[in-house]
Amino acid sequence: MTDLAIVYEHPSWFQPLFAALDRRGIDHAALHADGHAFDPGDRTLPAPVVFNRIAMSSFLRSPEHPIFYAQALMAHWAFSGARVINGADTLAVDASKARQLSTISSLGLAIPATRVVRRTADLAAASEGLRFPVVVKANIGGSGAGIVRYDSREALAEAVADQSVPDSIDRVLLIQEYVPVRDGKITRIETLGGKFLYAIDVDGGGSFDLCPADVCLTTPGKPAIAITEARVPAELVAAAERIAGAAGLDIGGVEVMIDDRDGIPRFYDINALSNFVASPLDILGWDPHERLADWLEGVIREAKA
Repeated sequence: MTDLAIVYEHPSWFQPLFAALDRRGIDHAALHADGHAFDPGDRTLPAPVVFNRIAMSSFLRSPEHPIFYAQALMAHWAFSGARVINGADTLAVDASKARQLSTISSLGLAIPATRVVRRTADLAAASEGLRFPVVVKANIGGSGAGIVRYDSREALAEAVADQSVPDSIDRVLLIQEYVPVRDGKITRIETLGGKFLYAIDVDGGGSFDLCPADVCLTTPGKPAIAITEARVPAELVAAAERIAGAAGLDIGGVEVMIDDRDGIPRFYDINALSNFVASPLDILGWDPHERLADWLEGVIREAKA
């Protein structure tokens, strides 16, 4: 049995991780979700530690995405005794923007004003009490997919009538006040083992696709985004760590924006799949994959003890 099994879907996102593990000599197996199957009656494990790397954006690459399959698989291996990193419960949070916002709000932290519906026909009524412009979001999204801005209630009603509003693969939608972001930047706070790892400011020039990883930045047609290291106030770091703990996040990012209307930090996204920032040596001065490899070595030692 190998020490670490990594379940993934994207063909190139995790090459830096695999390379870091190879440099350390960490025995690992990369298990692509395509072609994978499991027997619920078989408690055999692929490794004592399983690392879930399934992306919510996988539905953009294939209608036969592994999002819900991965939840069942990670739960099965956890029931069978594996230490699962970002397991089924974390996946359930990652796969629901509505649940993310409820998690954040339960901690007493501010979120954008939001309503959640299950039918497009209910969007216009749900917008009552919200300030326009608003955005309609798919509950399961990724890389900015499934987000559309509407500047008036009339525009929203027209989109509902002609069925051009976003859809979500789980048929749950969010309607949310569009937050004017101070200085045009959102801040992504990365955590590892529930603790602060680093933070970056991302300026997408108004785009909703703010993925900062190398493979995202080189996607054809992707709008240019500016990324800088962020110096985050201690209270926001502490808030992000609380969110990571509440979401069961072993590794991942928490996103926050400063509302330019009132100066309130509003947390709005929990992302359990971090590819880390592009060009980390230029932006951070160090490679987060090395810290991740350090942490994984410790997890493996504990699981094998």
